[in-house]
Amino acid sequence: MTTDTLTTDAGTLDRVVVLLVDDQAMIGEAVRRICATQPTIEYHFCADPTQAVATATRVEPTVILQDLVMPGIDGLDLVRHYRQNDATRLIPLIVLSSKEEATTKAEAFARGANDYLVKLPDPIEILARIRYHSRGYRALLERNEAYRQLKSELDQAGDYVQSLLPPPLQAPDVEVRGAFIPSAQLGGDFFGWSELGDGMLALFLIDVCGHGVGPALLSVSVSNALHAGGFSGAELLSPARVMTRLNSAFPMSSHRGMYFTGWYGVFNRSTRALTWCGAGHPPAMVTRLNGDYAEFDSDGPPVGIVPEFEYSESSAQLQAGDRFYLYSDGIVEIPRPDGTVWAHSDFQRFARTDALKHSDPIARMLEFTRGLQGFQHFTDDVSIVEMKVPAS
Repeated sequence: MTTDTLTTDAGTLDRVVVLLVDDQAMIGEAVRRICATQPTIEYHFCADPTQAVATATRVEPTVILQDLVMPGIDGLDLVRHYRQNDATRLIPLIVLSSKEEATTKAEAFARGANDYLVKLPDPIEILARIRYHSRGYRALLERNEAYRQLKSELDQAGDYVQSLLPPPLQAPDVEVRGAFIPSAQLGGDFFGWSELGDGMLALFLIDVCGHGVGPALLSVSVSNALHAGGFSGAELLSPARVMTRLNSAFPMSSHRGMYFTGWYGVFNRSTRALTWCGAGHPPAMVTRLNGDYAEFDSDGPPVGIVPEFEYSESSAQLQAGDRFYLYSDGIVEIPRPDGTVWAHSDFQRFARTDALKHSDPIARMLEFTRGLQGFQHFTDDVSIVEMKVPAS
C-alpha cells in the first residue's frame, strides 16, 4: 500500500482509495465527480470487468464499488473472484445495482459483498458508505499488522523458551526426554531435569496460567529459581519443601494474578524410588512391561493461590522397564470441530488403551490430538516429559 493510504509505519491517514468497476462511462464520470468533492479521496475507474481483479491488485483500493450487470462476466461471479484472490479478499466491496431485489442482495452477500446500493444513490450517502467501509478496512489492516508483530514476538519468545529446555538424558539406568509445543499465543509451560548427586535425579514441569510473554517469563523465572541456587541441596531433595518455597516466593498477588500448576519429583536411580509433590497438576502416568498402568496424583493447590500452604509429598517404587510420563493440560483439553471438548478423562483412557502401548508414546499423543482438533497448532502449550527405566 502506498504511503498516503494505509501505511501503518507512518501512521494511519484519512486517505481513501476508491475503485469503481462499471462498463458505463456515464456512471464512472458521475462517481468521479462525487469523489472529486473530497480532497482525501483518490478515485480509479475500471470499465472492463475482466480486468477488475488485476486493477484492484495494482491500485490497492480501500473500497471497491462494482456494478452487477456487465458484459463479459457475471457481477456475482466477480464478487467471488475478489474473495478468492489474496490481494483483494479483504477489501470492502459495495455492490451497485439498478434493482432492489432481495434474492440478488442475498446472493451478493453470500458471495462476499459488504454492502448493496441501488445506483446511483445520493452523493451524501455514497460518500458516507465509502468512508465507513474504508475506515473499517484500515482498522482491519492495522489489527492484522499488530497481530503479525505480536505473533513474531511470541514466536521469538517461544524459541527462547525452547532454547532453555534441557537436552535428553541418556544413561544406562535412566533415560529422560521431553517435547514442548508452544501454542500460537504462547503459554507458560516449562520443564526440566537435573542430577542432584548421589544418584538422585530431579524432574519438574510447571504450567503458568494464561497466554503471552508474561506467563512464559514467569515460567522461566521459576525454572531459574530451581536451577540457579535458589534452593539448598537438601531442599531440592524434598519435593514438598520445594513446592512450599515456590508457593511462598511466587504469590499471585505479586505476579499480576498469575499462578501455576506444577509437579516436582526426585528419582533415586539406585533404589528406583520416586518421591513427588504436585500442585494442582494433572497426575503423572506410569506404564509397566506387564501392561499395568498407574497414576500418581497431584493433591496440592496450584502455586501462588493459597498463602503459607504447606505441601506434602508422596512416594512410589518404580520398576525396571517402567515408562513414566508428565504432561501439561494443553494436551488433555482439546477443542473438537463439532464444538465439544476432549476432556481429561478422554485423554487418560486414550493413553491407557492406545498411546502408552505405542513404540513412541509422545509422538502418538501429538499425532492423535492434532488429528482430533483438525489443525497443527494447539490452543495451549503442550509439554510432555518421558522418563524410562531400562529393563534389566
